[in-house]
Amino acid sequence: MNEFANSADAPSVDTVGIVRKTRRKRVTAIAGLAAALIVAGGGTALATAAANGSHAAKPAAATTTSTGNDATNVLLKGSKFPLEFAGLDLDFAKQLLLKGQLKLGTVSKVDCGKNGKPGSVHSVDPHSPKTVSIGATINLTLCAG
Repeated sequence: MNEFANSADAPSVDTVGIVRKTRRKRVTAIAGLAAALIVAGGGTALATAAANGSHAAKPAAATTTSTGNDATNVLLKGSKFPLEFAGLDLDFAKQLLLKGQLKLGTVSKVDCGKNGKPGSVHSVDPHSPKTVSIGATINLTLCAG
């Protein structure tokens, strides 16, 4: 193209330089963000140490996926999270069974004393750690007044 009379030179694009410049900007931004997080984390640690005095740190409490009593949880096959029935009344328990594609079996009542609200789910059968398949029948035990 440069050999034609009265024509401008063909533009040259430095793609390698553009890629390097973009990569350099990205690396600089990531390094700056990492440094800011480290500084913020160090400042937080210093502030926590100053607020708490020189007491030794206590370990965090261990957590599990199950937040309630295992006697009120149903674990579906292939699911990580259990269906939790603790404290639900019969209507909400039926809705949760429908959501999990489970069938309602027998509903019985037991005296919970002062520990449970009347009409709330006290236990389920079968309960975790046993796993149930979709379409399984779940028996509920409710607290009596």
